[in-house]
Amino acid sequence: MIARTLPLSTASESIRFVRALGGHRYVAGRLVLVHAFAFAAVDASDAPPALGEALAWARTVLADPTVDPESKDERLFRTASPDEVTSLLLEFWTPNARSDRAHERLMDRFDALGLDLGIHAPFDEDVEDDVHPILIDAGWELCPLAALDRDRHKGAIDAFGEPIHFDAAKFEEENAIPSPRYLQELPVFGAVELLRGVDAEGSLVEPLVLWTEGHDAYQDYVLRGVLRAAQTPKPLP
Repeated sequence: MIARTLPLSTASESIRFVRALGGHRYVAGRLVLVHAFAFAAVDASDAPPALGEALAWARTVLADPTVDPESKDERLFRTASPDEVTSLLLEFWTPNARSDRAHERLMDRFDALGLDLGIHAPFDEDVEDDVHPILIDAGWELCPLAALDRDRHKGAIDAFGEPIHFDAAKFEEENAIPSPRYLQELPVFGAVELLRGVDAEGSLVEPLVLWTEGHDAYQDYVLRGVLRAAQTPKPLP
């Protein structure tokens, strides 16, 4: 996979991008996992409606005596909807009293369990293997080229240039063993990313990247469309 630095500078741009990333016609599958700690840090008394079920789930999981909150137990993770993950990011990345309280609750939980918050820079791929617990793990898979429709997906097909280039890429895909996959993954988000990914003005502290795998022309076309849908002021480099 290759890392693509995204032309995003603020939390609001980044959240719109995450929402758009999972909501376009080229998405074949998505898996966005969110840890119970992240949901439990949100104030349930006046939480956004989109987070209601997730907050109730987090309370139930963390109250279960058979679940070790310090472990990597799969029961600590929820497959989150687009509304849930974007609402959650808004709770942590919107500089105000609400986010201050969410930060404090998350830090208190880590402190009570003796977990390390981390001191690395946000979105640092060099430390991803050491992040524990992972609080948000988000990835998407694009449709295979063989599944693209000449009319419905004309833009992506035309992005290959001459029709023969798309046909050649499609032929290679259909004959490759194993079949290639077209993946998009955000860096894993741990405590550092939720607590210190954004400064007091709502700007990203470090550039956000997207890891991609698959044909460059296809990935570039999809990402440019996602950035337009997210109304970001800068195009993909």
